[in-house]
Amino acid sequence: MSTLRNRLARVALIVLAPVLIAGCGINNIPTKEERAKAQWAEVQNQYQRRSDLIPNLVETVKGYAAQEKSVLVEVTEARASATQVKVDASTLTDPAKFQQYAAAQDKLSGVLGRLMMIQERYPDLKSNENFMALQSQLEGTENRIAIARRDYNEAVRDYNLEFKTFPNSFWAGFHKDSKPMEMFTATAQAQTAPSVSFAPTPGAAAASMPKAQ
Repeated sequence: MSTLRNRLARVALIVLAPVLIAGCGINNIPTKEERAKAQWAEVQNQYQRRSDLIPNLVETVKGYAAQEKSVLVEVTEARASATQVKVDASTLTDPAKFQQYAAAQDKLSGVLGRLMMIQERYPDLKSNENFMALQSQLEGTENRIAIARRDYNEAVRDYNLEFKTFPNSFWAGFHKDSKPMEMFTATAQAQTAPSVSFAPTPGAAAASMPKAQ
């Protein structure tokens, strides 16, 4: 009888062990790590979407405002710098690599904002259908980037807490390959769509005034 009881106890332990382990929090770190990585992938997807839009945008602006060479060169160079920063799984846990990536993307956001302001000096560009379509796509992508970065930061904050709070931190020893991740700390300006003012610039306003007879 005791032998049967012992066997049943062992079977019950085998059946219940995975449930007990799952409930104690040992799986929290890998689960939240994967969630953070999924949000990181979305950030990269949105940055890639923006990068793909830029060559057509630059070419369109060049056709109407070739004299704005300095801004066009800045955008092209900033895009090249942003795409040349190599990222992999180690980037998320390496402060230097992560900040290099974030800084390159933020710089590109800044010069794109200046590029979009050019339209105010060129009425033909402002009314060009291709430019307006690209502008709309760019603004939408910048907004999606801001949302993706926010969601990534929230996922990483939740994940990083696992290493700081007890008893969750106890299980970190079972996941030695898992480390706290870096978060975006960009300025608010870098995380919003390019600001476009529809007020005419002084030069444009002067050019549009009728000449005295």
